[in-house]
Formats: sequence, structure tokens, C-alpha cells
Amino acid sequence: MQLCRGPRRVGRWGQSGLDNAAGGPKSQRSMRLLDRYLLRESLMPIGYCLAFFFVFWVSFDLIGDLDELQQRQLSVREVAEYYAIRTPELLVTVMPLALLLALLYALTQHARHQELTAMRAAGVSLWRLCWPYWGLGLGFTAGVFALNELWVPTASARAERVLARHQAVGAAGYGPEWQTSLTFHNERDRRVWNIGAFNRETGEMVSAHFEWTRPDGSRRVLAAERARHAEGVWRFESVKELHYAAGASLPDYRGETDRLDLPELTETPELIDSEIKFSELSNTMAAKRPRLSLREVLNYRRLHPTLGPANRAKLETQLHGRLAEPWTCLVVVLIAIPFGAPSGRRNVFVGAAASIFIGFGFFVLQRLGLALGTGGCVAAWLGAWLPNVTFAVAGWWLTSRVR
Repeated sequence: MQLCRGPRRVGRWGQSGLDNAAGGPKSQRSMRLLDRYLLRESLMPIGYCLAFFFVFWVSFDLIGDLDELQQRQLSVREVAEYYAIRTPELLVTVMPLALLLALLYALTQHARHQELTAMRAAGVSLWRLCWPYWGLGLGFTAGVFALNELWVPTASARAERVLARHQAVGAAGYGPEWQTSLTFHNERDRRVWNIGAFNRETGEMVSAHFEWTRPDGSRRVLAAERARHAEGVWRFESVKELHYAAGASLPDYRGETDRLDLPELTETPELIDSEIKFSELSNTMAAKRPRLSLREVLNYRRLHPTLGPANRAKLETQLHGRLAEPWTCLVVVLIAIPFGAPSGRRNVFVGAAASIFIGFGFFVLQRLGLALGTGGCVAAWLGAWLPNVTFAVAGWWLTSRVR
């Protein structure tokens, strides 16, 4: 079955395809061909829209940050490296917009050439016609989820290290990859780490002071010049060790040792880095978009079972926001169908204008929901899922009214 634009295409479909789609002996094969055709016709607009939004976003960001990049003395190669590292984060932002605009364009083109009318006249429902678009929406959803969990969590820190590459080393001799004066509290296991300097790339510690309160009330205190997590085990170097009996105020000095391995410690550099990210996450930043991955949120919640109301609201909103964000790609399919499928000879720029207004409305509602959830004004799940639920319901209702 060869599908082409214009009346000739409709006529050829009308002679054979209509009978097949209506329940003839080759109906299943015809529907598969139709699905492939609709999918193929939407892939090229998606590619163009992804490229356009990505270039536009990078250009807009580059213009805004050009002075800062020059002040930090970054070369052209380093600027390219900076944006290459930030690519996953930018893709997460532009993928729903690109999918929305591409589907609006593809559907508008099909409607202008009466293709959708011919297909529906053959007895194929609008919902069935859109199966390829649901597949695209699910594929984009899986892509956004993978980017958020595998690449985006480390992208911001790596990009900041590129920006600070020519920054003068601090007075203590630590570069930008080091976090100084850090306290990490494992509330669940009753362990507290006071770290002079922590390397977020290698997990190495300098001047590590470790205190462990055991279930019987006794305490174990270590002061090490350095510590490193290797092969799943914390290794302390140049260690002084003290033990406090339960209720005792004076320690029992256990002496010094060059090296001490503690395989029973469950903390990892990844958990410590999650602590840093959450402590740096202000309410303003949290209200803009989810910043923590699901793994980081769950790890932090596991180590801090008794969070205060403010921190719990922020953490739960980050959790639900991260879960809700990928499903935006499926919601935009529901929005694109009623705006692009109605028959009529409309200008393709109508779809572009519609995508801008829809994207802006979704963006405003998303920021509002995250802000309300982070501030504890509404339940965290409601604030995070509010845009998706609102636009999905509206899209479903509008699609059911398309004639």
C-alpha cells in the first residue's frame, strides 16, 4: 500500500484500504501498514523539532551566560564540553515540547489532505489511529526516565567543575571537586561523619571524624587523616580510636593504627553526595523542577526516617516530581490529538502557535504545583502530578469530542 499526499492518495486508499480496514481478510496487515505510515510521517518532524528546540535552548543559554563563560576564561573547546555535559538535562526539557510540536504538525498535515477523514470513514476510530503516537509517547517517556536516572543527576556537578576549571585553588589547597566542612548524618544507623574535605569525584576524605553510637549505648569514635572507599569497604588511614562505654563521659583510648578497614559500614560516596545535593537544594530551586534522582531521594529518605515537616515536603515533592516528569511525554500526545486531528485546511503555523501556548500553560502549572508541594501548601503528590492530570483529563475530553 503506497500512501501519498493529495486527492490521489485518498482515492487509492478508498479503493482497497477502506475495505481492508473495515474488516476484510487483510485488515490486520492494512492496519500494520497504516501504523508504519503514520509513524514514518511523524519521525522526520520529531527530528527537526528536537534539533530546533535544542539549538534554540543552547543559543539562548549561551547568550545569557556568555559574560560568565568569558570571566571564567573558558576556551571554545571547554564551552563545547560544558554544553555536551549538559545535553541530557537540556534534552529532558525539550523532548516534550518537540514531541508536541511534531505531532501537531503531522496531524495537521494529515487533516489538511483529508487522510484522517478517509481512514475514519473506513471504520478506524481516532483512538486506534493514534496507536503509533501512543508508542512514541511511551518511548519518549522511557527516554526521559533513563536520562533523569542515569545521566542528569551527575551532569550539573560535572558542568560546574568545567566552569571552575580555571578557578584559583582555595587557601586550603582544594580544587572545585572538593566539598569542605561537611557533616553527614546516618540517622538510621546512628552514625555521624564530620569531614574536613570530601572529593565528590573519587569519594576520598581528608580529616575524617567518625562517631558511631551502638544499640547498647556505647560509642566508637575514629579520627583519621584520610579515608577512601575501595572495593565496597571504607579504609581509614592514620587512625586514632576511642571507645565510650554506655553512659560514660570519659573515653577508653584504643591507640593509633596506620590502617583500619570497616566493611560493616553501609555508607557509600554516592550516599554522601546525595546528602550534599539535598543540603544545597533551596526551596526556590526545588520549585523550578525536580533536581534529585529517584535513587538519591530514596537513599536520603532511608537514612533520615524522622525528617521535619519542611524537609519532608520538599523531599516528597522531589520524589513525585521525578516520577511525574517522564509521563509529560504521554500527556502531550493526548493534547496534540484534539488540536491537530480535526479536519479542515488549516495553516501549519496554527499548530506551532498552539504548541507554544500549551507548553507555556503546562510550564506555569508545573511550577505552581511544585512550589505549592515544596512549601507544604498541598500534598506533595498533588503538587507534582497536578499539571499531568489536568492536561490529560482536558486532552481526553477534547479528543472524545472530535468529529
